Amino acid sequence: MTLKQYSWKDGPDFIQQHSVAKHRILEAYLAAYFRTLVSSPNQDVLKLTLVDGFAGGGLYVHQDTRKVVQGSPFIFLKATREAEYLINKDRHKPVRLLVDYFFTEADPHAHKHLDKVLREAGYGPQIGSGIYLEHARFQDRADAIIEFIKKKSPRNGRSIFALDQYGYKEVPTHLMRKIFEALPSAEVILTFGVDSFMNFANDGDQVKDLLDGLGLPDIFAGRSIDEIKASDRDWRLLLQSTLYRRLVENCGARHFTPFFIRNRGGHGDYWLIHMSQHHRARDVMTEVHWANNNYFIHYGGAGLDMFQMVGYDPAHDSNYLKQSALGFEFDDVAKHASISALNEHIPRRVYADDTGISFGELFATTCNSSPASAQIYRESVGKLLDEKVVEVIGADGAVRRSAAQIKANDQIIAPRQRALFAG
Repeated sequence: MTLKQYSWKDGPDFIQQHSVAKHRILEAYLAAYFRTLVSSPNQDVLKLTLVDGFAGGGLYVHQDTRKVVQGSPFIFLKATREAEYLINKDRHKPVRLLVDYFFTEADPHAHKHLDKVLREAGYGPQIGSGIYLEHARFQDRADAIIEFIKKKSPRNGRSIFALDQYGYKEVPTHLMRKIFEALPSAEVILTFGVDSFMNFANDGDQVKDLLDGLGLPDIFAGRSIDEIKASDRDWRLLLQSTLYRRLVENCGARHFTPFFIRNRGGHGDYWLIHMSQHHRARDVMTEVHWANNNYFIHYGGAGLDMFQMVGYDPAHDSNYLKQSALGFEFDDVAKHASISALNEHIPRRVYADDTGISFGELFATTCNSSPASAQIYRESVGKLLDEKVVEVIGADGAVRRSAAQIKANDQIIAPRQRALFAG
């Protein structure tokens, strides 16, 4: 199947609801990101660079409603403006947000349209000074952008890269690894057209050359696609899960969370993968998934399983369709299922070591394979406390009695009068 690529030759192109959902996640994450970074009352400046590697033409028309929809460059700009207002409205010492923007776009019509609508929106004076609008491929400009960020923020390289590629070929893993190695506080939000990849793989084309180019050699351990399809009933799940694992591993990010977005027509499914070097950033994105209450799909379960993916389906978007959603969502049912699964898995981790494990380490070392946020982990441990399955001891020796009291450096241990745990 050939996907239709956007074109701004005659003005804003049409956008489908599943892509609007992607923008909604980006917008919600940016709002939470700013709140997390500006927490100290003594902070007076925040340096940040926002990179939109596949910026598009700036504006779209919704395919169903025919309303104009703003693209990611405007989402970046709007998020900063709103964050500055919200952060400073009750502060005695205001925070200056020193934010630079890189909007790169290879398509000439999209680049021209983005330049036009940014100027019409009043951003003309900033283009070339704070807003860097470049007609180029992101791959060709990545090194220069990285160097700009290193010079601006030499200690941490604080930045967000939104890499909303068309398909799956444009952002090889070695490029993302370069970002994380050079910029310790960088985060990447990557789209990967898994449905397009699967269709390509199904056709028996040059999959090996493609994977080598992405920096993913021999991910199927010498097995051919045809062999996997012939021997595994759930071959599609096997291919996707293997591809996902190796993709995030080879990018060099310590923490990641995937969001599986499904086209309403059943074609064009893709991953929205958030990657970072710190579990706190991962937790913020997970909280965004729960807060947006989108329909998600699990490949593996609600606890600490080795592989899981979450997903969005327009058919289950109550905000879009104004009707109740069905299935296993980021809702109370999913929350209870996650807590129940964690209540089975966490004691096994705790009992595996006589000294137990700190809450912070438990979350940091297992969160990549769970849909749960840190707050849900905390509620699970609180329930285990109530049931006397574990004990939680603070650094000062204080015994925690409830989930609300649990801190990152608290130690979770087996109870002194250890009951038999069926594991």
